[in-house]
Amino acid sequence: MNQECKKCKQDFILDSNDLGFYEKMKVPAPKICPDCRFKMRAMFRNEMNLYSGRKCGLCNRSIVSMYSLKSPFVVYCNDCYLGDKWDASSYSKDFDRETPFFEQVKELLNVVPKSTTFTSVSTGPNINSEYVNQAGGLKNCYLAFNSGPGEEIIYSRGVRKSREVGDCYFGINVENCYEGVNISDSSHIFFGKNISNSFDAGLVLNCRSVNDCFACVNLNNKSYHFFNEPLTQEEYKKRVSEVMGSYSKMLEMRKRFDEFSLQFPRRENNNLKTVDCLGDYLLECKDVAHSFEVTEAENCKNLFSSKAIKDSIGTIGFGFQSEMLLECVATGYSSKIIGSYAVESSQNVFYSFAMRNCHDCIGCNGLKNASYCILNKQYLQEEYEELRDYIFAELQEKDLHGLFFPVDLAPFAYNESLANDNMPLSKEEALGQGFRWEDEIQKTEGRETVQPEDLPDHIRDVGDSITKEILRCIDCNRNYKITDQELLFYRKMNIPIPRKCFYCRHQDRIVRRGPYKFWQRNCAKCQEEIMTNFAPERPEIVYCEKCYQQEVY
Repeated sequence: MNQECKKCKQDFILDSNDLGFYEKMKVPAPKICPDCRFKMRAMFRNEMNLYSGRKCGLCNRSIVSMYSLKSPFVVYCNDCYLGDKWDASSYSKDFDRETPFFEQVKELLNVVPKSTTFTSVSTGPNINSEYVNQAGGLKNCYLAFNSGPGEEIIYSRGVRKSREVGDCYFGINVENCYEGVNISDSSHIFFGKNISNSFDAGLVLNCRSVNDCFACVNLNNKSYHFFNEPLTQEEYKKRVSEVMGSYSKMLEMRKRFDEFSLQFPRRENNNLKTVDCLGDYLLECKDVAHSFEVTEAENCKNLFSSKAIKDSIGTIGFGFQSEMLLECVATGYSSKIIGSYAVESSQNVFYSFAMRNCHDCIGCNGLKNASYCILNKQYLQEEYEELRDYIFAELQEKDLHGLFFPVDLAPFAYNESLANDNMPLSKEEALGQGFRWEDEIQKTEGRETVQPEDLPDHIRDVGDSITKEILRCIDCNRNYKITDQELLFYRKMNIPIPRKCFYCRHQDRIVRRGPYKFWQRNCAKCQEEIMTNFAPERPEIVYCEKCYQQEVY
């Protein structure tokens, strides 16, 4: 079934599986394309922009928050938010049949207190990890996002079951890793991408079961290789030691490696252990389509960074033993949830925000252990069901039933949200599409006490006093600091002090990861048509899975 998107006017296709799922969820097929629906969801997810200067609205202690000082919400620290000193039902509203449903939802969202950051209760508490968000079960972590459980994770996103990790993106079961993208079951990896079951390797791409390899591509079960050349153990260690710890030598080597790697074919995707899947960075998935960074999913479509989920369409984050989710963000351990944010351990919840252990609720915010509620007000089951049908009829008439919250309810600006990482827009484009833009994202500039060119080239020459200095990013001029924890990690890994701030390093990893977008192109070897996130104009040699396996393995 071909459909024209009501927002961007681009054509998109709904296949029989899509239509069957929407029928199962008792909602009409959407009239908005997957990309526009992703933006709607992602506008509710600010992962990495944290703000200081707020105080908890209940206990008055200073907090770090994903909500800026401009935000109109009352914000509680996580202890107060999860505690019993307040009750979200006290903000209940009578449903008004004369007022559009989402106008009433917006009024409720604006008055109910918000948690300063999102913590997954089911994953466990965060310990000594104030500067994290969309995370659970973290200990001694700093600027870790969409992660957990784990320990000693810094400046990373999407890292699970790991410890002592810095500047990584999408990793599981890793230890002592730095600047990695899609690393699994590995240790002591630095500047690696798509690495599994490996240790003691750096500047490596698309390698499995390797150790003591440097600047290598497409190797399997190899040791002591340098630029894919086998060396003696002694010669290998000599060459690597000449590079490690030095910023200038590592930078030169990375540039050389980028050119070297273009000689080798890439797989059409970075999926592992998948069956009948279309997407990228999928692990142990079956019948998953048009999805990204997904683990252990089955019979799903349009997922992003979700885990252990089945029979769902359109989710961002969380998951974990969930099913029948439609257009949800940060929702887990739940079933039959539609158009909702941060729903946990719940069933039959619709168009709601921050719900735990609830069932049969519509347009609610912040409730725990509740049922048959609309706008946080408790109803008898029969009353609830009658109003539910009335609300669904209104939404269906307006082509809103089965979608996420309208963008004017979003608590974040486009450039604060996950949307801008994956579908970047200029300020003018964002405003033109109906999104907000924030011109004053919190940061400092011009306060540096040491210039980038004055930093010691080698980590061995960096003294403890560096943690008292203010540095300047060579890309965006943003000020940043080196923490004590960070310095110990660099010394242990023999890695030089970074010259870029965390946010620019993150953007570099997004580029290395590749875009959340798929193109049709032909396998460079057999010419079979493939679907890949390598755009046709890119210089990489891209093979289909069959040709890649034949050549590399």
